[in-house]
Amino acid sequence: MASTPAAEPSSSATATATMSGSEPVAIVCVGMAGSGKTTFMQRINAHLHGQRDPPYVINLDPAVLNVPFESNIDIRDSVNYKEVMKQYNLGPNGGILTALNLFSTKVDQILKLLEKRTGPDPENPDKKPTKNILVDTPGQIEAFVWSASGQILLESLASSFPTVVAYIIDTPRTASTSTFMSNMLYACSILYKTKLPMILVFNKTDVKDASFAKEWMTDYDAFQAALSQDEAANAFGGVEGEGSGSGYMSSLLNSMSMMLEEFYAHLSVVGVSSMTGAGVDDFFAAVKDKAEEFKRDYRSELERKRNEREEMKRKNREKELDKMMKGMSMGSTSAANDQIRNPEDEDEDELDADNDIDDYDDDEEDDREGLQSRYEAAMAAKEDSTMDDASFAKYLHMQRKG
Repeated sequence: MASTPAAEPSSSATATATMSGSEPVAIVCVGMAGSGKTTFMQRINAHLHGQRDPPYVINLDPAVLNVPFESNIDIRDSVNYKEVMKQYNLGPNGGILTALNLFSTKVDQILKLLEKRTGPDPENPDKKPTKNILVDTPGQIEAFVWSASGQILLESLASSFPTVVAYIIDTPRTASTSTFMSNMLYACSILYKTKLPMILVFNKTDVKDASFAKEWMTDYDAFQAALSQDEAANAFGGVEGEGSGSGYMSSLLNSMSMMLEEFYAHLSVVGVSSMTGAGVDDFFAAVKDKAEEFKRDYRSELERKRNEREEMKRKNREKELDKMMKGMSMGSTSAANDQIRNPEDEDEDELDADNDIDDYDDDEEDDREGLQSRYEAAMAAKEDSTMDDASFAKYLHMQRKG
């Protein structure tokens, strides 16, 4: 996979990373409502603070009332979610989407702050630069991933820092083959929409271990066996007692598992308990691997896309400039062409001069006669109008005498 988001790398961020020896990594946490995403953010934030390596935290959920961690940048400080709903007459999802759209207009300021925090401080050389950027997103995952504002924010981060998407999955609710496959398809769509390295985080492993999910992703026969058990248990519906289940559902899940084998090969899978902290070290090891993958595979493609975009912009500017120059010279071009004569055309003009003179004299005579007739008609009309005015004035004068 070599596709990357269409965004321009930041030269200052790259130079800063080169001087410091390692680039900071942006970790964008996405997940469905109830998957434990905010608790996971709290856990990895506390883990980094415990390692004496505090991250830079960004909260992009405008509807959350309280977050269990301190945010360096909070969308709620810039956009009032309830006022957005009131002013634009929107529902909850529309309010979140509009709030993100408004906040995305400040993306340049966000990048400046991030580059400042992740780079060396000239005033305090002993201060340790930030190595991790944590981004919390709304629980309405589609409002962020499939919106224009979400794409702008993700591409802006990826243009300056290696960016990794962490997709949080509720492990206990993924125990059946149907819900597991639904989560995998959702993760697949997010991966190809964001075009960024992804880590599947099976959360809540303190409730249910995630080993079954890892086995289903690596062993096709194991998933087929689980699928057969669900079908025998009538998990997909069907005639009571027959155990046949839904043949369509079973066939669909079977086909999807075969199709997603290539998709599984490009993912990192970790099991994490946000409550106990188990698996957090494995998560950051996966983040490190995905950051290296970003630098190795994604960045070169990113630069190629940037060069193509710059070339397209240059051509568009030249095209617009040509249009502007043609528009400015349109009025004077015909006059200038009349004044500029081609030396090769002068002989032809002299050869045709006699014929042109005869035609010109006839046309001039016709024009003169037409002009004379129009002039006489206009004068007659004016004289009639003057006489009418005089007669009316005379009539008023006699009425006053009478």
